[in-house]
Amino acid sequence: MKIKLLALFLCMFLGACATQSTNADSDYKPMRGQMGKDVMWLQTAQNLVNQMLAMAQIKSDDVVYDLGAGDGIIPITASKVYGVQSVGIEYHQKLADFAKKNAIQAGVGDKVNIIKGDIFVEDFSKATVVTMYLLPELNLQLRTTLLQMKPGTRVVSHEFDMGEWQHDQFYTDGKEKAFLWIVPANVKGVWHLKDSDAKLDARIQIDQQFQSIGGTITYAGQQKPLLGAQIKGAQIRFQFVASDDSLFTVQATLNQNTMSGELWAWGRTLPFEIQRQP
Repeated sequence: MKIKLLALFLCMFLGACATQSTNADSDYKPMRGQMGKDVMWLQTAQNLVNQMLAMAQIKSDDVVYDLGAGDGIIPITASKVYGVQSVGIEYHQKLADFAKKNAIQAGVGDKVNIIKGDIFVEDFSKATVVTMYLLPELNLQLRTTLLQMKPGTRVVSHEFDMGEWQHDQFYTDGKEKAFLWIVPANVKGVWHLKDSDAKLDARIQIDQQFQSIGGTITYAGQQKPLLGAQIKGAQIRFQFVASDDSLFTVQATLNQNTMSGELWAWGRTLPFEIQRQP
């Protein structure tokens, strides 16, 4: 009899503890400045979240990843306003659970996925938009990974930049800042250009540092500089002056080791391909 009473007491005690734990978790609210793995938690204000997502020019087929999701305000807003699938990666378990609860309460629990994980371990390569509010040194640690993402991926950072990788857009309200970068395609190297009429056979040398590009084109035995060279995502555009002083304009889209597009010259528009040379 005593054993049965003891067992009953233990069950009641453990049940009460579990109830208290569940209630404690459900009542959990993050505190400003609480420490996580690498940074303390500071909430991004809603008006800045709106601005960051607007800078990214989110479309219906985008996938948004927030690195260090905190209370989930960025992925929740992205899904609620733009209707996209969003993922937040948060290292702190209780904060991740809190963000999940917020997503459900906001009515976007089916569109927002909060992962309890490490941003340096989790795979976010499927993202077309990446947001973050980290420290400068963490941004720099992530920079190589971000630059390897699909060209055209938009990266938005609250407050901190990416060092030598110059931003494509900047916003400030006088108190807080946001930076936007568009991941550029890697076009550095030697390319061979041929138009559809085989009238143009040229060698192009492209130099690149992040989204800044330049270089030369060798055509008909003459080397000319690339003029107004620019790249945005996988789109590249430049001009050059031919040996007869004609101005050529090239606009192309990169697909791995091939650029295809149109060349404007001699009053005509010609399709062409540019192949990367080994």
